[in-house]
Amino acid sequence: MRIAGLFVLLFLVILADFQGKAQNIFEGWEHLFQPKKNYVVYKTPEKIAIDGKANEISWERAQWTDLFVDIEGENKELPTWSTKIKMLWDDKNLYILAELTEPHIWAYYTKHDQIVYHENDFEIFIDPNRNIHEYFEFEINAQNTLFDLFMTKPYRNGGIPLISWNANGFRSAVHLNGTLNQPNDTDKSWTIEMAIPFHDLRLGVHTQKPENGTYWSINFSRVQWQTDVIDGKYVRKKDETTGRILPENNWVWSPAGVINMHFPERWGILQFSTFNAGEKVAEFILPPEEKYLDYLWLLYYKQSQFRGENKTFAKTLEELDFPANSEKDVVIEMQATRNQFFAELKTDEGLKLTINHEGRISKN
Repeated sequence: MRIAGLFVLLFLVILADFQGKAQNIFEGWEHLFQPKKNYVVYKTPEKIAIDGKANEISWERAQWTDLFVDIEGENKELPTWSTKIKMLWDDKNLYILAELTEPHIWAYYTKHDQIVYHENDFEIFIDPNRNIHEYFEFEINAQNTLFDLFMTKPYRNGGIPLISWNANGFRSAVHLNGTLNQPNDTDKSWTIEMAIPFHDLRLGVHTQKPENGTYWSINFSRVQWQTDVIDGKYVRKKDETTGRILPENNWVWSPAGVINMHFPERWGILQFSTFNAGEKVAEFILPPEEKYLDYLWLLYYKQSQFRGENKTFAKTLEELDFPANSEKDVVIEMQATRNQFFAELKTDEGLKLTINHEGRISKN
């Protein structure tokens, strides 16, 4: 790719791991580079009944994820109540089971595509092609009301939520271990069981159907509001001084390091295995590009910050405080104008990765 207008070719050679002086590159940005969660999803040979109860043997054999944490990660307090998930798949669907501990289960929205994150909800984010653009979002409340949408790109890059997009084959069921919208009692939990057809995740004419070893970027979020009870009904709690609704808690599977789920590059990694659940153990293997992508993302974050402060993208690595020294493992070339930039990373092994000013990733 060549950007029109004046550009500068910049070269940076850095080590492929985070050892030695390469660590200094990330100083001050560590919160955006917390380790990603990963999960190996196994197949189910049996039909999964979407009833919210998860009685199938495959569900018994599937492993729970780690408990959710605060969206900002390790330096924040742990969530008040636990959230965990399991996943399975077959030739047609990805199955997700979520269990949310909750002493007060409430939800009033009942119409499809109502903004259910204005209530407590559970959310799924899927980027099947892992290019950080063209991803899917599903949100469900305790009424089993679905809000589904498609994002062409993240909000930070001018993305607009396509709420008119619908996952027509999506199926879900909620099971309550308690009562709905009854403030006078104490509940235990609610469970959501979902089937997401691969056909619904198609881009154009291409269905995002996985194979053994396929990787997806995926994350899960639980939106949790503080509440009061007024006239026997749950309402979001307001600040006594300002009268504004208090901010929600965002509890997630893989922390983003920032209060924004629309950082797909910080989502966790799902690896598909054709082993049946409980049959064999498939080792999770980190995608080969992962250890290199953080360098491009650091470049992107620094360029975004630089442009915010200077109304133009940086033309030299020195302006971005990248090291001037050279090593033997990786080469980054960057072209930049006032309003655009494009960077390409090449390794000695022949891997080639690119990123542009909109945060779109491509791989050779």
